[in-house]
Amino acid sequence: MLSVFIDCGPDDQALAKSLASLVPGAVEGVVREVLLVDRGMGPEARKVADHAGCRLIVAATLREAVRTAKGDWLLFLEPGARLQPGWIGAAIEHADQVVAGRAKTPAARFRRAAIDRPRLFQRLRQIRTALAEGFLVTKSQAISLGGKSPTLEAMARGVAVTRLDAEIRPALASRRATAG
Repeated sequence: MLSVFIDCGPDDQALAKSLASLVPGAVEGVVREVLLVDRGMGPEARKVADHAGCRLIVAATLREAVRTAKGDWLLFLEPGARLQPGWIGAAIEHADQVVAGRAKTPAARFRRAAIDRPRLFQRLRQIRTALAEGFLVTKSQAISLGGKSPTLEAMARGVAVTRLDAEIRPALASRRATAG
């Protein structure tokens, strides 16, 4: 059902955290593959990717990788983001709603875990990335978004989404700044 794309830099620990949160989805047969977009991955991050069975792609081939993804649905994550229990059911339910024509929008994002929700003044100063809450999209919509954008972040920016009833712990802001 799902192909997961992660834009990766040199941080192997952030990548490992994201991959660990995907394990239940792989066990349930929901996650078919994980594709890592190489944006300066170091040797340790490559080792993590190799041990986890991820497919590495270079940034220049991102559009082709989206077209050839095995899943009918694509999930874009930033390294270090961790999906919380309940994400599998929420993703399946959303996909079913889209197929049945009952979803407001085909694209979706997870809710930030309560512990990670910024307070009012923090929200005013916050630089928010399009992948902070993940981005779940149909393959066909991702293909059309990919024609304009060579990065996962750009593909996810400005797209109307449904908020899923499941949580994500976003990557730490300090890691996000060094990964890109």
